Amino acid sequence: MPVLATTVVFGVGFAICSLIYPNFASPRVVMNLLTDNAFLGIVAVGMTFVIISGGIDLSVGSVIGFTTVFLALAIERAGMPPLTAFVVVLLLCALFGALMGAAIQYFELPAFIVTLAGMFLARGASFLLSTESIPITAPFYGELAEHALLLPGGFRLTVPAMIMLAVVALCAVLLHFTRFGANVYALGGSRSAAALMGIEVGRTTVLIYTLSSVLAGISGIVFSLYTSSGYSLSAVGVELDAIGAAVIGGTLLSGGHGFIFGTFIGVLIQGLIQTYISFDGMLSSWWAKIATGLLLFCFIALQQLMLLVARRRRPRASGAGAR
Repeated sequence: MPVLATTVVFGVGFAICSLIYPNFASPRVVMNLLTDNAFLGIVAVGMTFVIISGGIDLSVGSVIGFTTVFLALAIERAGMPPLTAFVVVLLLCALFGALMGAAIQYFELPAFIVTLAGMFLARGASFLLSTESIPITAPFYGELAEHALLLPGGFRLTVPAMIMLAVVALCAVLLHFTRFGANVYALGGSRSAAALMGIEVGRTTVLIYTLSSVLAGISGIVFSLYTSSGYSLSAVGVELDAIGAAVIGGTLLSGGHGFIFGTFIGVLIQGLIQTYISFDGMLSSWWAKIATGLLLFCFIALQQLMLLVARRRRPRASGAGAR
């Protein structure tokens, strides 16, 4: 139901925007909706895994900022090939996420505190590397920016959009059709019950936060491709946008329930609001935050209503079974 509601909201919103502005439904605007929100879609997918498991990851925005600065310095000043720089930064992100997951699991620390510390560490490391915006002029970046897949109808799918769609598809399979995904849901339901079922809770927790940081690193790569630069203040507050996209998409903050497709639609809804404000030209960009906040309130209320209905039905079902 939450995913269906999210999809309906997006469809109705897109239809209304198209009626107000006929050019809104043009292939260019639709493709820009994917391209402009590609980095957010990737990091929101990683956040979905974390929230379903009953945790939270506040470090992802800082990891994106660190990734952009690292890539700019490695490529422009150290002369490292872009693909090599991508591999190195993703390994660093994986190590960072694994350390946070290990601290949460083996030191029994709250995920909020550990990832908050990770947020400060990653952002501080970004400032230590550079406080200036560093342009990336490597020819490889220019080639990727110009490359696009031409689709019927005049649709032009850019590299950032292709990366986001690939991540959404692969992570949907990982979450919904693998044992690891089932373990993620089990942890969100009850960690103690998951341990009694024989699930390796510690290993799964470390893998979840490793995956989240790696996806944040990929998001940073996409962000650097989109802006052709690295800046330590990149993606400030994106962790909150990612949480918002997951919740709007039907993921319960209490854990144990959520869908990748719902998060994807949640990202598109946020992008739809931003695009409408750009078309209007008279509204402040802060209206996007206001609209997102109102949607969050609505979807959280819907989730709580559904939980209340489910709890009322359980006693009836158990009573019928006893008879």
